[in-house]
Formats: sequence, C-alpha cells, structure tokens
Amino acid sequence: MSPSGKPVPPRDSLTSEINKPDFRELDLGSPVSPLRSQPRGLTTTTTSSSSSSSSGSVTKHPPVIGRSGSVRGGSSSQSGSSSGNQTRSESVTSATSPANVLPTGNICPSGKIQITGMTQSRSRSDVLGSGTGTYGHGSIMRGGGSSSVSPAKPVAPVTVGGSVRSGETLRKKAILGSDAEEVKRVGNEMYKKGLFGEALKLYDRAIALSPANAAYRSNRAAALTGLARVGEAVKECEEALRLDPNYGRAHQRLASLLIRVGQVDSARKHLCFLGKPSDPMELQKLEAVNKHMSKCADARRVGDWKAVLMEVDAAIVSGADFSPQLGMCKVEALLKLHRLDAAQSKLLEAPKVEPFPASCSPTRFSGMACEAYTYFVKAQIEMALGRFENAVMAAEKASQIDPRSNEVATLHNTVTLVARARVRGNDLYKSERYTEASSAYAEGLRLDPCNAILYCNRAACWFKLGMWERSIEDCNQALRFQPSYTKPLLRRAASNSKMERWAAAVSDYEALRKELPHDKEVAESLFHAQVALKKSRGEEVLNMEFGGEVEEVYSREQFKAAMNLPGVSVIHFSTASDHQCKQLSPFVDSLCTRYPSIHFLKVDIEKCPSIGNAENVRVVPTVKIYKNGTRVKEIVCPSKEVLEYSVRHYSS
Repeated sequence: MSPSGKPVPPRDSLTSEINKPDFRELDLGSPVSPLRSQPRGLTTTTTSSSSSSSSGSVTKHPPVIGRSGSVRGGSSSQSGSSSGNQTRSESVTSATSPANVLPTGNICPSGKIQITGMTQSRSRSDVLGSGTGTYGHGSIMRGGGSSSVSPAKPVAPVTVGGSVRSGETLRKKAILGSDAEEVKRVGNEMYKKGLFGEALKLYDRAIALSPANAAYRSNRAAALTGLARVGEAVKECEEALRLDPNYGRAHQRLASLLIRVGQVDSARKHLCFLGKPSDPMELQKLEAVNKHMSKCADARRVGDWKAVLMEVDAAIVSGADFSPQLGMCKVEALLKLHRLDAAQSKLLEAPKVEPFPASCSPTRFSGMACEAYTYFVKAQIEMALGRFENAVMAAEKASQIDPRSNEVATLHNTVTLVARARVRGNDLYKSERYTEASSAYAEGLRLDPCNAILYCNRAACWFKLGMWERSIEDCNQALRFQPSYTKPLLRRAASNSKMERWAAAVSDYEALRKELPHDKEVAESLFHAQVALKKSRGEEVLNMEFGGEVEEVYSREQFKAAMNLPGVSVIHFSTASDHQCKQLSPFVDSLCTRYPSIHFLKVDIEKCPSIGNAENVRVVPTVKIYKNGTRVKEIVCPSKEVLEYSVRHYSS
C-alpha cells in the first residue's frame, strides 16, 4: 500500500492506459525524504517520553538499522519512573519487514499510540544526483538518549516539482546519478508532462545502469511512441519481452503498436497471450481494423479503387493510423483513379515505420509481403511520372523482398520492358526517325496504356510528321491521365495553331500562362494567337508588337482619341507620389504584355489635372475600362485579382 492508501500494482498488472510508462517506484512517505514531498495530513511529531509514576508503562523498540547496515534487535523494558528523559531513535523497517505502511511511535500512559512517522519496505540507500546518503525513515525524537544509533547528518529536504529544486535540476541530477530506479522515476515525471525527448534520455540512462530491466525497455517504448518513432517502439517492446517473456504490460503495449501499424495477426497473439484478451477495448479495435483491411484487400483484388479508398480511411479511423501498407494502398488507389497529384501528396504523407520490425516482415498484405508492397506502389508512381530508371530499381527491390509474389514479378517485367521501349523511342527521335520512334512508344503504351509520358512523346512524333490531328489526340490522352502535365498542353496549343484553330490555341496558351507566368515564349505565343484570333474575326488590332508598353497620356485631345478607339481600352489614373499607385503600376504593365489585344493607357492627374477633373477622378488609383468608346467599368483602388478579372472579362 502507498501512504495515500492506494494499492501499488505489481509489475505485470495491466491497465487500459497502455501508452503510459510503468510507475512502480516506492513511496517512502518520510518527512525528510529527498525524493517525495510529505503526504498531506501526515506530520512529524517530536516527543519526550516521560512519566512520573508509570510503573506499568512498557516501551517497545523495533529493530534498528544503523548507518553501517547492522541490525540491532528490539527490546522490551519495564520502567518505574523516568523524569525528563528523552529518547532519540530512527525507526526504519528492515529488509524483511512487510510492505504495508504501519504507524510507529511510543505507547503513551493513556494506552494510545502516538504516531510519529510512517515506514515502508526499503532495502537500499536513496540516491539523488551524484552522491548517496542513507536517510532515516520514520519518527525522530529530539535530544540525546539511550539509543546507541549514531546520529544521522542533517540533510536539506529536496522536493519534486517544489520550490527547493526545479524539475530541470532534478532531471540533470538524475541523469548523472547511479540509481536506475530513481532515474526511471524522474523519467516518468518528464513523460507525464509530455516531455518525451527528456523522458527518453532518462530511460536510456536507466537502461545503461540496469540493462536487464524489462520495465525500462517498456517505458522507453512509451516515450518513442510519443515521439512518433513507432518502429523503434515496437523493437523496444520486443526487447522487453525477450528479457521477460511474461511481462504483461509489454505484451499489451506491443499489441497496441501492432494494431496501429496494421499487423492485426501479430497484435492478436500479444493481446491474448494469457489465453484471453487482456483489454476488451483493444480487442474491439483490432477486430474493426481487421474487418476493414479485409474489405480493402477484396476491393483491390477486383479493381474497385473507390471502395479501396473508403475501406482504407475506415481502417485508419478504427485504429490503424500508422500503417505503411494502408498509406501505400491509398496512394495506389489514387494513381489508378488518375489522380496523380493527390497520389504524390499522399506518398509524402504515408507513415514510415523505420526500422521495419523483423517480426513484421513475413506479414502479407493483398497477397504480397508488406515491405515489398511499399516498393511495388513506388515503382508504379515513378513510372507514371516518367522516372523509368527509378521505377525499375523500386520493382527490383520489391522482387528481392518477395520473390514468390506473382503480382510483383509481373510488375517487375512490365516496368523493365516499358523502360526499354521509352529509351529506344528517345534514341530514334533524336535521330529524326519519327515514324520508328512513334512505333517504339506505341510498344510501351501496349504494356502501360495509361502512361501520360509515352503519349506525350508520341504526340511529339506526330507533330514532327505534320500529323496535327493525331498529335492533338495523344495530347488529350496524356492530359486525361495527368491533367497538370504542361508538355502535352503546350504541344496541343502548337498543333491547334498549326491547324489555325485560334480559339482553342488561345485557350491552351492562357492555361499555360497561369502555370508558367514568367515564360516569355508562352507569352509571345499567346500574343500571336490572340492577334490571329482577332484578325480571323475581322476585328481591328492596334497593338501589333509583342511586349508593347502602357501608353502615357499628356493631353485631353490624346485622351479623347484613345477613349474612342475600337475595341477595349484600359485607363489607369494615378499619381507619382501615391504608394498604392506605385505598387499597382508594374502589375498594369504585366497585364499589357499578357493581353496584347487591349489598349492600356495611364494618366498622371498631377501632370494633367484637367483630365482628372473631366473624368471626376477624386481617388487614386482608379481604373476605367472603355469598349468601343463607351465606359463599361470603373474600379477605385482595385486589387490585382479584381483588376485582372475585369480585363480578362472584357477582352473576351
């Protein structure tokens, strides 16, 4: 029992709080203990045993442990009368005394027991910091006396988390100390505060002092779990069980970790190591994870990738939140649904259990070894991105880990052949043998019919051969499988220009401008496509030179002439001294480059106040848009987004 009356659990007791360290330290309950503050309600009483005529008074002295470690036997003495005698003694339980907390002290003349301290089993010297000292535990009676025990040296009290010594100082002292149990206790305090890194250092120190202690390994696993180093935590639990195969807490902690990483079969063994589940809640979680993982494997087998995504998410929510195979299964499903960008993002977020526990290596997911499945999915991602050499290496790694899997062997063969076809096609293209190059790329597409890179390469061959329509078709296929791929968009725009499909070309080039805002070649191609589109519609184009600048207006006559021009005119009213005008002017210049069919002008109302007054401009910056001589839009202090939206709207 602890001083507070709560039972102290044995090491193998199981609790539901499986991710907390094991707290098995001794509660000394001493008023001078440097390790624990005095429990509330328990006081140290100093008494003087005196009786004027208590002939029936009997004083019993328990066995006393001296500083040298020798044990002095207890005695019973009959005293007739003793006046002014004071007895000083140190009450300490011997190594063989029971662990229960018992009151100790003197029997008073009334027959009542005067409690002077609390004792508890303790057979070692308490250690704090780098020094050692044996402290008395129990009642201390003041003054010299009949006891033959040498007086203990006075020791300044040290409280955990109190005002005498801070927790940081205590941690440093514990690290330097040589008492493994005390170091572990301070580590537990750090763990409770959420300082997992500090707790880990202390548990490492405790293990160095006592390498064969399984509890220290289990506590280290708890700290590693708090730091999201799940693979190392699994390894520590396995080491704890190697040291003590019957350590129940380590079995339960390992079961919880294995559920998180998706190893349900192994988790079941540790959860039911006594023949029945040690924690019904964990068993319920295990069953839910197992159900969703089984459904996920079934959906993957039939190619129902939307169902795969649903079951993966359900398994993660159920408890398998650190499962590498579930993370990679989600990546594979997104890839099969042609959501390559999302697949790449999830690949970066997929949990990594490093080092991968050797005990988990034989476990299989959807017919292949779990570790092999990770490389299996990576090979598919690399091939979709056109990194064929990396894809071959990943497939080879998967084949080495699981040479018995037919699915892995098939992928390895496919990746190798596709990579060869792509290399052969590139060599033929460089040699300007475009027809043969297109055949090589076609061979690769026969093996991997969803590869956007190969479609784009073959589209380049068709473009060189003047087969614009076929080039556009292959570009459309590439963009279907990889919508954010800019190369096929550029080739499609060029093919549309060759076929004088100016509206389609302008649309493609505008999309490219958003993706590549600083690409001058794209900007120039867009300019020429816009000019051609205007001409094809019979519209007059004033700005025929790419990269034209904003025209500055100096007189009312010049302003009236520009305002009445056919088409769209954008007029920026500003002043040279205004900070917001200075910020907006470069953006207006960029719009002039990006929308060459629009006439851009600027008016400094400080230089030409008559224009500002005529247009009733009171606030700068102000932008007015005219179309065929009629004002259609006025924006005061526009944001860049609003201004560009308006320009784009009236340019179409």
